[in-house]
Amino acid sequence: MSSSNASPSAPASIDLIGATALGVGGMMGAGLYTLLGLAARSSGVLLPLAFLLAGVAACFSVYSYARLGTAFPSRGGGAHFLLAALGDTDLCASLNVFQYVAYLIATSLYGAGFSEYVGALAGGQLPTVALRLIGAAAVVVFTVVNLVGAQLVDRSQKLIIAAELVILALLLLLGSAHIDPARLTATPWPSGAGVVTAAALLYVTFQGFGVVSNAAQDMRSPKTQLPKAMFMALAIVLVVYLLVSTLVVTLLPLAEIERVAGHVLANAGGAVLGRTGFLVIAAAAILATASAVNATLFASANIGADLASSRQLPGTLARPFLRSANVSLPVSAGIVILLVLFFPLDAVGQMTSLAFLIVYGAVSAAHLRVRGKTGARAWPLLLAVVINAALFVSLLIDTIRTGSPATWITFLAVLAGSFALTTVLRRGR
Repeated sequence: MSSSNASPSAPASIDLIGATALGVGGMMGAGLYTLLGLAARSSGVLLPLAFLLAGVAACFSVYSYARLGTAFPSRGGGAHFLLAALGDTDLCASLNVFQYVAYLIATSLYGAGFSEYVGALAGGQLPTVALRLIGAAAVVVFTVVNLVGAQLVDRSQKLIIAAELVILALLLLLGSAHIDPARLTATPWPSGAGVVTAAALLYVTFQGFGVVSNAAQDMRSPKTQLPKAMFMALAIVLVVYLLVSTLVVTLLPLAEIERVAGHVLANAGGAVLGRTGFLVIAAAAILATASAVNATLFASANIGADLASSRQLPGTLARPFLRSANVSLPVSAGIVILLVLFFPLDAVGQMTSLAFLIVYGAVSAAHLRVRGKTGARAWPLLLAVVINAALFVSLLIDTIRTGSPATWITFLAVLAGSFALTTVLRRGR
């Protein structure tokens, strides 16, 4: 293998711009449409500040992933980094199993977001049961898509992201003529704790930066291109988030933002272009969340099958299913459907952010063991661990204090269950 970590038999094909676009596409999407309004409930008009804090927090994890991706180029992402740092240990296997569950919860978030925007298009007349059945139906549809046509949808991802950027740019351009800066002082500013809690919830909107590290083997010079691409992608996405969140809080009354939290961007479009704006943004959100369900379900199934192949999950999940998939696909889809049916959007949003705060914090903590091989400085890794832990505690406390007991009890049970299942399986070996 060459010094650039690219295989000599497979010429590197991804340049800096391509890798940056990959990161932007991985980060910016369904999370913005689903969590923006929910975060505003605790951050109020300081929603842009919450996005800024979340972006700064993600910055340290990006540093960790960039260094790990350069030293250990692989398409395995966080699971491969944990294995490289911790070895084939119970702790590594437990964290990887939990990471698999985290992707399942994220898929349910996008399924719930899909049903929210469908409900908005229906005029808010659909009952809760119908909305959850719609979300579950979307998961079923994309399970079939993953069986027969996943590559087609994967190729369309770039077009979807490009369309979203154009739509958001038009919203920002046209919406700037309708903003009312006085809304920033119309209500008392929220507490600092509320902003931190919102930042913790919004952390997952930056979650996709890891996809860039997965492409390290395909870069011409990953040592220099990978860090640049990841930080450029983070900066672009953060700017977009700051602009969109500022537009929303200066365009809509805070009471309306909280009332339509699940589909607030559609209402922002309506405030700019009336019914046409509402329909365009809602359609973009449906497209983004549907694409996210498909892509994240595909990734979840692959992670489950890989863990089963390495005996970190039951081997049955790695068995072929209808020739074109593994048993992991219908099992993953079944778990996602249960989450969509029994948990509302705010609950799966909280669980998703809590899960990825643990995953990224764990990767940075494990990175400390191998930083001699990656050339990483200790202080950014330590800051990543501390910041992720602080955001996790803040969000968990808020979830316990304001959310349904079923939400935090289920989350903690899943976390404990991941470690218990791994222990049982590995002792059985």
